[in-house]
Amino acid sequence: MSGNYHRSVIITHTTLFIAMTTVFSWISIPFFPVPITLQTMAVLLTGAIMKRYAGIPMAFYLILGAIGLPVFHNGTAGLGVLLGPTGGYLLGFIPATIIVGLLYEQKSEKIQIAGLVFGILVIYLSGLSWLVYSVPMNLVAAFIAGMLPFIPGDIIKAAAAFLIARRIQPYTTMQLSVND
Repeated sequence: MSGNYHRSVIITHTTLFIAMTTVFSWISIPFFPVPITLQTMAVLLTGAIMKRYAGIPMAFYLILGAIGLPVFHNGTAGLGVLLGPTGGYLLGFIPATIIVGLLYEQKSEKIQIAGLVFGILVIYLSGLSWLVYSVPMNLVAAFIAGMLPFIPGDIIKAAAAFLIARRIQPYTTMQLSVND
């Protein structure tokens, strides 16, 4: 068989992480103005496993949701979700996965942990910025409603993503042979 192994791994991982993010979006607790979901953990795992290519599945995930496939929290879909209060958080998934991925290319666990923290911060920054604009609310109210309640859960999600990634990393490395 001939083919490009590296490209096949990227396509397979992309499909897997789109599916994982979708499934994790269904695991949610209704909260106003933004629901609590496991999507953040999927974003962090995507970055940890796919490294520099992690933005690909998140971009496709957003495109699929924007065109109407029910991939967002609780099966929602469409541009209305991206333009609503949760849109900033969702759009923050792309740069967050890229940051996590690039920092996960380093061998140091401290740098990898920093990548997870920066990834979450990017999601918060993107989400709060859009929340202030779209709801509208002031920055303090946005912080109280759109970030503060999520911090404990996101710390747990980041720790879980770190442990899962460390455990499965040997089986998911995108090693290229000389012949590819």
